[in-house]
Amino acid sequence: MKPLNIQTVQAEIIWEDPKANFQHFNHLLSSSTANVDLIILPEMFSTGFTMNPSQVADFAPSTIEWMATKAKEKDAVLTGSIVVKDKGQYYNRLIWMEPNGQYKYYDKRHLFGLAGEDKVYSPGQELKIFECKGWKICPLICYDLRFPAWSRNSHNYDLLIYVASWPAARVDAWKALLIGRAIENQSYTIGVNRVGRDENDYSYSGDSSVVDYAGKLIYRATGIEQISTLSLNYEDQQAYRAKLPYLKDQDVFEIKKSLTEV
Repeated sequence: MKPLNIQTVQAEIIWEDPKANFQHFNHLLSSSTANVDLIILPEMFSTGFTMNPSQVADFAPSTIEWMATKAKEKDAVLTGSIVVKDKGQYYNRLIWMEPNGQYKYYDKRHLFGLAGEDKVYSPGQELKIFECKGWKICPLICYDLRFPAWSRNSHNYDLLIYVASWPAARVDAWKALLIGRAIENQSYTIGVNRVGRDENDYSYSGDSSVVDYAGKLIYRATGIEQISTLSLNYEDQQAYRAKLPYLKDQDVFEIKKSLTEV
């Protein structure tokens, strides 16, 4: 299988102002002319990590339209999470936008109780595996990182992704857990975080990271806005798994969930 060319977009986010964020990400994305297969934005990239979903959820259709336009323009899958209202419930929803304008989604399973996320958003019930250039990819959101059973690689995925608004105060956990998830799942693992300071005075140091299947750090951003383009090698990962077949020795158990593969 061909290598997967990915682009991580670590950015500041303007608080609860989708239109301003569209303009900002337009500027950031226009700075790169690299040909990539997958572009990854942070959690709630159009609003910041807001607990006021009723004030921003109406922008979801325009955000999805913006994502469709950029995915087509870049001829790449574009992903990141946004605030969505669906059947009367609010979700922190990762959108997986294809270049042809069709999209799939994953709803954040683990809601961050310390910020009251569980009081205003509904949890997702399905782990989903998406495809890009033949690669099987598991996309998750921020706090999901702390729960290894949810990301357990019993589905033979090739890449694990976390989009995040992970505060600087707990960045050591962010760094360690990304490496841990990569090691235990023998999978490339990417975490894309935001930078800056939000309206609640939380600071974000970025530290967006790309880790290989053995837990080796390939790339880590600093605390400023950064776009990075990297190529992931499928054959190298497969060879490592064949040499050290740890995944076959995983414990067998089930989580109260369903898996949807699309």
